[in-house]
Amino acid sequence: MVEEMQSEMAEVTPLNRGDVVEGKVTKVDDQQVLVDVNYKFDGVIPISELSSLHVDKASDVLNEGDEIKVKVLRLNDEEDKLILSKKAVDAERAWDELQRKFETGESLEAEVADVVKGGLVVDLGVRGFIPASLVERHFVEDFSDYKGRTLTLKVIEIDPEKNKLILSRKAVLDEELDRKKEETLDSLEAGMVLDGTVQRLTDFGAFVDIGGVDGLVHVSELAWHRVEHPSEALSEGEEVQVKVLKVDKENERISLSIKETQPGPWDKVADVLQTGDVVKGTVKRLVSFGAFVEVYEGVEGLVHISQISRRHISTPSEVLEEGEEVQVKILDMQPEQKRISLSIKEAEQEETREEIENLDRKNEGMNVTLGDMFGDQLRRLK
Repeated sequence: MVEEMQSEMAEVTPLNRGDVVEGKVTKVDDQQVLVDVNYKFDGVIPISELSSLHVDKASDVLNEGDEIKVKVLRLNDEEDKLILSKKAVDAERAWDELQRKFETGESLEAEVADVVKGGLVVDLGVRGFIPASLVERHFVEDFSDYKGRTLTLKVIEIDPEKNKLILSRKAVLDEELDRKKEETLDSLEAGMVLDGTVQRLTDFGAFVDIGGVDGLVHVSELAWHRVEHPSEALSEGEEVQVKVLKVDKENERISLSIKETQPGPWDKVADVLQTGDVVKGTVKRLVSFGAFVEVYEGVEGLVHISQISRRHISTPSEVLEEGEEVQVKILDMQPEQKRISLSIKEAEQEETREEIENLDRKNEGMNVTLGDMFGDQLRRLK
């Protein structure tokens, strides 16, 4: 009998305060857990020593039969008291790992355990706090749906002595954005047509996100017609198609165009106008050799100086002014080369011919026709 007792005593693990030992959960109550650590009696883990976070019931953390590591907080053989802590072991292991991740910049994953005033709380063996400003890259008004979500985080501040651990999801998102931005910049080439989202409107254009990087669509590249302010043509958040005009990878500047992805006026003009038409136009520019007249929105044709007037003129400004409306006849159209030849002189002749022929028709019943009166003039017009 004595030998059996001595044998049992020999198998008991000697314990001291501060020791870390392995044990097996034998019973789970609401406010405590009993653990067999191969000592003379089971140890007790109070609910406050189960986790770095608040625990409502011990069964939320441990189950009977779980094998765990615990730290001896207090030992009193006379009173058969052995107080253990799971939280202390988890914390020591966690601080070492968290310090390593802080130094290397490595990210980690954690489930949001609680939403508190000012941010989110996670359990990483120690209590970690994510300030509201470091959860997303944008403002979030309500964090209630974040509870239970697993987030990828970075350690941005750590102080084990003060039990302080500050984490950031925004830092992870910023890194991902920078990486995506770099990949996008490397892949971009002038001439590419891409889908994008309008991010910001300014007085001089619109910034469009084309995959983690913003490019500028200058106001002159928004549409084929004149746009005074980008808000006339676009709104923030709008999905658009853009063409890459220029890429400056070193300075991260990208020039884009929306109008280049759409049919231009020169693509449409052939459906509206044709050679021989007489149309109204606006004098846009006067040059030494003629005048440029807009005959369709965004389309200008040249009236050579020899086609401006029936009389000889030295400069177009003798008979024309910029902004003046004139009738022109289309002599030749080459939309693919963006060239249209016009004539004011022939348009006037067409108008005169029509007036004479109209008068002639009105006076067909007369003995003397206008054809007899203006025959020579009509023949010259023909």
